[in-house]
Amino acid sequence: MLRWYLIQTKPGAETVAGENLLRQGYEVYFPRALRTARRRGQVRESIVALFPRYLFVRLDEGRQALTPVRSTTGVACAVRFGFSYAVVPDKVIRELRGREDAVTGLHRIGQLPVFSAGMSVQVKLQPFDGFDAIFEREAGADRVIVLLKILGQIARVQVPLDSIEVASPAA
Repeated sequence: MLRWYLIQTKPGAETVAGENLLRQGYEVYFPRALRTARRRGQVRESIVALFPRYLFVRLDEGRQALTPVRSTTGVACAVRFGFSYAVVPDKVIRELRGREDAVTGLHRIGQLPVFSAGMSVQVKLQPFDGFDAIFEREAGADRVIVLLKILGQIARVQVPLDSIEVASPAA
């Protein structure tokens, strides 16, 4: 019976572990993502692990054992819940693969929204979750300044860039 197992790798060793497992004849799924980030005012893209330190290995339980996987270079351990190894349903792997870009095979994370001064935004961060605000400006690599109307006053608040989104038009 074919089953997917969750494998934890050593820090930064996902690629090494995946290559070594492939050489041993295991089917490996190592989902990666294209991350877009702003650093020092410049937008940069990099390929990163979708789940840092984790990958999936599929093995035929009647033909392959999990024991060699655990001692493979780059592998820290096979993930367990109690005494049972973490079996990942095929549906989860299909869903992950279905969300990959058809050309690159990468997931997209960290899409940078484009905000401009005066734009209506909505805050998604406690204690301001759901509040409407006005985008004022960027305040560093990952932070922005928004104007919130609280108790009849305008408050200038600094929040993480990923905690705001473009406000949906009123219905």
